[in-house]
Amino acid sequence: VRATGTAEHRTVEVVLDRASGTQGLSLDDVARLSGRVSAALDALGDHVPGVGAGEYLLEVTTAGVDRPLTEPRHFARNVGRLVEVSVDGAAPVTARLKDVTDDDVELAVVRPPAKKGMKAKELPAERVALDRLGPAIVQVEWSPAQQAGDADAAAGEDTAEHTEA
Repeated sequence: VRATGTAEHRTVEVVLDRASGTQGLSLDDVARLSGRVSAALDALGDHVPGVGAGEYLLEVTTAGVDRPLTEPRHFARNVGRLVEVSVDGAAPVTARLKDVTDDDVELAVVRPPAKKGMKAKELPAERVALDRLGPAIVQVEWSPAQQAGDADAAAGEDTAEHTEA
């Protein structure tokens, strides 16, 4: 929970996460919890600690993709994804997260392509103790179609649901 802004434009930001497990929160979970947080804050009236009296904007969200992975459950949620992470304080590397246990992770360092149009090279995976890792940041991967501006999506033939008012 964080309160920011000026007296005229205050925001209370609540970031949700599960206390345990590897499953993330669904949109339904966030909507339900947002209602509960709002009701709890409303019950406090003008006595919201750290916010004070008056109006404020309530933002309830989950941690974003740029949130550092620091706990085994964070890593477990992201098996299969690329992460940027440093080992033993060295310069960060990009690696694919292959497996996670309570004590270590299996990482396959990914070398960038030698030339444009070539694929990146994934090196053999190695196990690394969690206590040797700095915070890891998930790297968003784009497919070639997404990078080029998918022609189907541009033509309105994508599979995402859109609602127009």
